[in-house]
Amino acid sequence: MDIQILQLLAGARAARGLTVIIDVFRAFSLECYLFDAGVERIYAVGAEQTARDLKAAHPDYVLAGERKGIILPGFDCGNSPSQNRKLPLRGRTVVHTTSAGTQGLVNAAGADEIVTGSLVNAAAIARYIRQKQPARVSLVCMGLRTLSEAAEDTLCARYIKSLLEGAPLDMPREVALLRQDETSRRFFDPAWQDVFPREDWYLCTAWDKFDFVLQVRQLKPDIFEVTKH
Repeated sequence: MDIQILQLLAGARAARGLTVIIDVFRAFSLECYLFDAGVERIYAVGAEQTARDLKAAHPDYVLAGERKGIILPGFDCGNSPSQNRKLPLRGRTVVHTTSAGTQGLVNAAGADEIVTGSLVNAAAIARYIRQKQPARVSLVCMGLRTLSEAAEDTLCARYIKSLLEGAPLDMPREVALLRQDETSRRFFDPAWQDVFPREDWYLCTAWDKFDFVLQVRQLKPDIFEVTKH
């Protein structure tokens, strides 16, 4: 099995084989929590306007999304697992657009199959990959708004790779180190608690919390159906 760790939009475009699009803070962690809360379906989209059009056509859909971490104007909710847990979500359909994770889905046109990636279901992803036994695996780290590499996404990729290779990382140590990284600090900044709540950091770094995989199926160039497997 050829396992490659790739970065940002260039990595998504280069991805081949079974591809894992990783966004730990917070898109694909959030989607795991949404399904755990009883959401029936998620449509991940790249463009803000596509998300708004889906909401206009289906007023009962929940519109979730952010740019630069901040909830988009007129959206029902943002990208925060802790804040969105409080919403009535059971049986609902969510339309989700973000700065990084959903952009990776749009750009991974060369992938044979796509699943989303986060620390909260990393071991389940590794088991899924082992069951599928693809010749090539692309672990794509979407980073901070697709502009710069992010330690949490690279850690997730390294952890999945380590599980596939039978030499798991020391995750308590790795997550403790991650706590000191620049992308983690915003969750502990009192000035940013309305956008990046402290609880989100703990929810997003709870590795192996969920025992399911989120599969992605392209419906239109900018619309992807995400389902729990």
